[in-house]
Amino acid sequence: MTPAATQEQTLERLADFLDTHRRVLVLTGAGLSTASGIPGYRDAEGIRRGRPPTEGPEFRRSDALRRRYWARSMVGWPVLAGAEPNEGHGALARLEHAGRIGRVITQNVDGLHQRAGTGSLIELHGNIHTVRCLACERRQSRADLQVRLLRDNPALADVLAQPLPDGDAQLEPESLEHFVVPDCEVCGGMLQPDVVFFGDNVPRDRTERALGWMDEADALLVVGSSLMVFSGFRFAKLAAAAGKAIAAVNVGRTRADELIGLKLALPAQQVLPQVARMLDGAEVA
Repeated sequence: MTPAATQEQTLERLADFLDTHRRVLVLTGAGLSTASGIPGYRDAEGIRRGRPPTEGPEFRRSDALRRRYWARSMVGWPVLAGAEPNEGHGALARLEHAGRIGRVITQNVDGLHQRAGTGSLIELHGNIHTVRCLACERRQSRADLQVRLLRDNPALADVLAQPLPDGDAQLEPESLEHFVVPDCEVCGGMLQPDVVFFGDNVPRDRTERALGWMDEADALLVVGSSLMVFSGFRFAKLAAAAGKAIAAVNVGRTRADELIGLKLALPAQQVLPQVARMLDGAEVA
């Protein structure tokens, strides 16, 4: 059997999976957005690359860390702001509209699912395109805040740095000495991107809603996630405990490989459009 034939058969198995289970919950991760130019967090073995992630408690406690975060965010923001949904995002939206999948939970904060047209969506870790004040809870767009950051920190306006996930960038500490950290224009409070940092908990109501979706689903499809973070891994554990089928499209290993019945170690932007086309001609019950 040729490799091409093997891959074709595997794609057919995923199409059958979606055809058999009509309430599939899809859980997506960073691997879905790498084809949109947003760097991923982990290598093929699921090991985190680069520097340690921003910790929420430390962000709120440390002036130096906030200065470093917002400086890096200012420099890295154009990469994330310019990202477009890729074919994987588009295929999931088409599969949802065709009734081939149920709902989508994403661990990503890039907002690309909404732009692709996904309707039933939970952004488990929030959305980087919104900034909130921790004092008065006022929210504003991250794009508007970028205007202030550039105005108050012109020395960094033309700095080039290696982009990192979630609109961050690798920036040297000596570049930050005179950086002006933004605060709330209404109350002067501390600003934070409207995301769940490492070390913070997903809001209870969001967690309960997501767990409810898992309970109502009859199968789980993992796309572009190594499931190394427990907030994602728990869905695979719950599905397995309930005897629900699990499939995955992910390049590299996942924390739940032993629980996954069908795995395609291929890029989502390659697999999902092909599977969507396979299902186009079939009737939806």
